[in-house]
Amino acid sequence: MAERTPWSLSGALRGMFAKKTIDAATWDDLEDALIQADFGPNVTEVVVAELRAKVARYNTTDPADLQRMLREGIEERLAAYNPTLTLSERPAIVLVVGVNGVGKTTTIGKFAKFLHTYGRTVVIGAADTFRAGAVEQLATWAERAEAQIVRPQMEGQDPASVAFQTVDKAKREGIEIVLIDTAGRLQTKGGLMDELTKIRRVVEKQAPIAEVLLVLDATTGQNGLAQAEAFIEHAGVTGLVLTKLDGSAKGGFVLAVQEKTGIPIKLVGQGEGINDLTGFTPHVFAQKLIG
Repeated sequence: MAERTPWSLSGALRGMFAKKTIDAATWDDLEDALIQADFGPNVTEVVVAELRAKVARYNTTDPADLQRMLREGIEERLAAYNPTLTLSERPAIVLVVGVNGVGKTTTIGKFAKFLHTYGRTVVIGAADTFRAGAVEQLATWAERAEAQIVRPQMEGQDPASVAFQTVDKAKREGIEIVLIDTAGRLQTKGGLMDELTKIRRVVEKQAPIAEVLLVLDATTGQNGLAQAEAFIEHAGVTGLVLTKLDGSAKGGFVLAVQEKTGIPIKLVGQGEGINDLTGFTPHVFAQKLIG
């Protein structure tokens, strides 16, 4: 039996835009497709209303015009947020936060590789000291990314002290970029946020924090965002990293998450390989999403 092609927004839209004319069914199909792609009801409603107004203004019935308008509209909305990473400080310190299971450790490894490719020196601080295996996993990624690592001297060591040692090493050795892994246990939300606050305080006594990146799993969509609410409220997040953004089944989440949080997407992970984390480029993404 032939394998079913997974649903994607661009696939769903292709049939719609291949029709001869824009009719009532086009609008229903478009709305359904955007909802399925996880744009969320509010963003979908606004996008469709804007498109209806444009189609009326230009008096067109050509689905190709609708496709272009949709692509341009999404690109414009995505581009309202600045995706540039701020890493000019030396050392540039990046805290990486997020719920366990979203691919945080993997993201740090890929980000270290991304920076190494651009000729930057990197040290990783393994400050998620309570999770068995997290330090070893991070050490494996650090090696693959040709980055240095500062490990806890014992299991359960104070995470802030690991962060301190990492920044201290960077300053002593002239390492350009510091990536600090942090805990993501949800059970003790208050404790977790206190821990992050302490890490911030300890680090900022040594040097300013350049970025606080929140890692989200794109496949969990709006649910994942709800889980990460505490980080958005308390962690001083400056940028989002979306992992597992393969295909465009959940592509609408990219737009919804920026509009909901007001925080720009700075990096996207689109595969399993070490080179699969890249900067976020709105026009390229809109083109891939809409076709």
